[in-house]
Amino acid sequence: MEAVNLKQPELYINRELSLLEFNRRVLEQAKDESVPLLERLRFLCISSTNLDEFFEIRAAGVHQQVKYGSVQAGPDNMTPHEILKRISQTAHELVDEQYQVLNDTLIPALKEEQIRLLRRSEWNAAMSRWIRRYFRQEVLPVLSPIGLDPAHPFPRVLNKNLYFIVSLEGKDAFGRESGLAIVQAPRSLPRLVHAPSEHSGGPHDFILLSSIIHANVADLFPGMKPTGCYQFRVTRNSDLFVDEEEVDNLLRALEGELPSRRFSDAVRLEVADNCPTDVSQFLLQQFHLGEDDLYQVNGPVNLSRLLQIPELVDRADLIYPSFTPELPPRLSKSSNIFDTLRNGDILLHHPFQSFAPIIDFVRQAAADTNVLSIKQTLYRTGDDSALVEALKDAARAGKEVTVVIELRARFDEQANIELASDLQEVGAHVVYGVVGYKTHAKMILVIRREGRKLRRYVHLGTGNYHARTARIYSDYGLLSCDQVIGEDVNKLFHQLTGLGRASKLKKLLQSPFTLHKQMLELIKREAQEAEAGREARVIAKMNALTDQQIIQALYEASMAGVKIDLIIRGICCLRPGVPGVSENIHVRSIVGRFLEHTRVFYFYHAGDELLYCSSADWMERNLFRRVETCFPIEEKRPRDQIINFSLHAYLSDNINAWILQSDGSYRRVRQGNQKPRSAQQTLLDHYCG
Repeated sequence: MEAVNLKQPELYINRELSLLEFNRRVLEQAKDESVPLLERLRFLCISSTNLDEFFEIRAAGVHQQVKYGSVQAGPDNMTPHEILKRISQTAHELVDEQYQVLNDTLIPALKEEQIRLLRRSEWNAAMSRWIRRYFRQEVLPVLSPIGLDPAHPFPRVLNKNLYFIVSLEGKDAFGRESGLAIVQAPRSLPRLVHAPSEHSGGPHDFILLSSIIHANVADLFPGMKPTGCYQFRVTRNSDLFVDEEEVDNLLRALEGELPSRRFSDAVRLEVADNCPTDVSQFLLQQFHLGEDDLYQVNGPVNLSRLLQIPELVDRADLIYPSFTPELPPRLSKSSNIFDTLRNGDILLHHPFQSFAPIIDFVRQAAADTNVLSIKQTLYRTGDDSALVEALKDAARAGKEVTVVIELRARFDEQANIELASDLQEVGAHVVYGVVGYKTHAKMILVIRREGRKLRRYVHLGTGNYHARTARIYSDYGLLSCDQVIGEDVNKLFHQLTGLGRASKLKKLLQSPFTLHKQMLELIKREAQEAEAGREARVIAKMNALTDQQIIQALYEASMAGVKIDLIIRGICCLRPGVPGVSENIHVRSIVGRFLEHTRVFYFYHAGDELLYCSSADWMERNLFRRVETCFPIEEKRPRDQIINFSLHAYLSDNINAWILQSDGSYRRVRQGNQKPRSAQQTLLDHYCG
């Protein structure tokens, strides 16, 4: 067979465009009539938030490449200029579709349920009087209009904040005639106001702050006449840069960088669609942006603000049914988690199973007089974390508490800086991992004296130690007192807190040292089995696949006859279904009620099936620039649990599944005459009743 060049760009999908395709799938949930109405509104808002972050990080990175003249192309051979053009085209389509869904579908459907987003044209006389009072009492005192003249140049505009540009006629008290003014909507004010029913006439009527300011903008300019008032918002590059080779204190360096994030380079301008061309051009000039960076919207410039509506409306019939996560039976039968773990591992599948056992694990360790030491990695924790409080209690009780906090967890940097300070104040040892490598591994290690020996208990996870996201992200966590795994985790903590060469691990795989190499070897082993005419199979579930070497290994395995199923929620740069290359590879994405976050890797391995869970995706950053863990699932019960419920159930899903086509687009699976199968609903039914 003629050799195939597996580096040809036609075999790779662009990473940024693949991420935008994921956001398109999220937006489709907002259009799906089988999804409860308020959840559809949430999906619309999530698609808006996702797009914000895309521009802040991914598009901003491409902008920087163009700015500095980079012509370097990735595996897909697209230049930064070409990528920016495609981003603009696709993002404009997405934004137009978002507002079409809002205005033509969701607002009318909400109105039928007596949930109204009232525009100014819909205010009755009583409502208008109430809004006038609200504006004067609550809004006007905190507004600071800025007229543009030589003494008042164009102000610094905060990232993603709501502003208005107002055109004016006439002169002010000092005889100035500027023609333009800027009004910032204070961040201290709610963007959505719940109108009193006695004035609006409905139980759930809402007014946007932008509408309130717009209706009363003349009060800000006495003696002058506003001839136009147009909302706008700027998105800026939010990827912090710290030269880790030059800094001597990472915490101080990040503290210095955080304020600059609010005023870094602009990458997108959103304006109201009724904004005149000359005004939008003026704004583009102020932010050094081009036409491709302008997004004209028919509605609020920040759709994510509408997320408040599901929180303020008490309509259980319009949201997903509530559920109580299962507590594994073995844990409910015993109050002592250490006794339970000595009888075998416990696998937790969130959100279908409770996050509480992980909190109890640390709490019991903090209170147990036989526990000598607790070590934990923290990436994102959320506010008022019960886990953090348990670690503080352990430190106050005199136990050795070591916490590895990743300060560079994107958008959680400030929270993690404060967390580090709080833990240090109670006597915990706090370190920030390894310079140049994000600590993304999820690990807890408890060392307990039992008789004459010390025993290690561990938790390893695929997701963050965050109780709230554990209710909406699907993740796995393994609780174990396996001696070898405990020793491996102990070595990993020594790596993170001390100095010296990486110790050889017996069971765990680790980035940046062994994980990438071992994944390539296991894929190659399946290819060899297939070439020999034996059964070979790879199933991998993850958030993203971008690594070129792994993609090439999968292509080679496919060409050898290995059956490969990939369940990839977001980015996939591999192109399936290419004749002679990837005909044996099928890629699907599940987008549903819960955010799919588990990373699971299965290899048939000549019948001796190997199964791993991991904190790492198959991305270059996870495999080479982060500290990650990948842990084997060896006991039969948890192995069967994952194979049946995290792999086969997702491969048979015909409700929330999308199939990646060879052109990079996704086609939604249609059930046809098949029995409806939703993997997430199957898990809810199995664990939660």
